[in-house]
Parts: sequence; structure tokens; C-alpha cells
Amino acid sequence: MTNRIDYTKVAPEGYKAFGAVYATLSKGSLPKDLIDLAYLRVSLINGCAFCIDMHSRDLLKSGLTVEKLVLVPVWHDAGNVFTARERAALAWAETVTRVSETGVPDAAYDAAAAEFTDTELADLTYAIGLMNAFNRFGVSFRSTPAATATARA
Repeated sequence: MTNRIDYTKVAPEGYKAFGAVYATLSKGSLPKDLIDLAYLRVSLINGCAFCIDMHSRDLLKSGLTVEKLVLVPVWHDAGNVFTARERAALAWAETVTRVSETGVPDAAYDAAAAEFTDTELADLTYAIGLMNAFNRFGVSFRSTPAATATARA
């Protein structure tokens, strides 16, 4: 994989604006681990190697077990490995990321709203939207995952 352009350098103001949203979310209403799980699920759906690598590493550093990490793509079938809030966040991440397919049905909203306060649900949706945007940059410009850079060295 070869970087096409480094969008963070050629258009730094947009990147800084996204970074400000990222920083705001890290101080928001939801735990970082829950947001990182949503970031990872969104990135898996979108196929962004850079973000999958980054958020997997972040989750492992924060103490998530490898056993739980590898089940994120199939969380529906993982039983009680994920908490109710984690399952609700993952489900919401999926339906919002696939908005053109799902239309975000009332049942999905009701399930998420039953688990999160209005502020938490808004913050989670900001996080999902932000990661979808970052994934589009990562995939479009072929951002190199850290694992790839390490393997080259």
C-alpha cells in the first residue's frame, strides 16, 4: 500500500477541525474504550486498514483482551463477551455507518436510546460520523497502517 497524498499536510486546517472533534469526544460523556470499539467497528465495515490497525492497538493498550478484540467483527455471535452498552454501541455504529442501506430504523434508534442518554447517543453518533469521515480519507489516500510500516523496517 502506497500513500497517495498526506492529506494531513496538504490540507491541515480540515484535519485540525476533525482533530478538534476527536479531542472533544475524548472528554465527552462516553468512556474512551466504548468510543474506540465503535471506531474499530466502523473501520472494519469501511475496510480502512490504517484505522483498524490504530484502534486495535489503542484497545489493546487500554487492556482489551485479544479474545474480545478478535470477536468485534462478529460481536452479534459473541454472547456475553460484550456488555449491553457495548452491544448497543456496536449495533448503532453499524446501522449509522450503513445509513444508505438501513435508513436507521426506529427500532435501532429505540434500542440505542434505551441504553444511552440523549447526550451519550449524540456523542456516539458524532464519533461514528467522524470515523466514517476519517475512513474515507484513509481508504482514498491509502494511509499506511503502523503494522505495514513496522513490517517494512
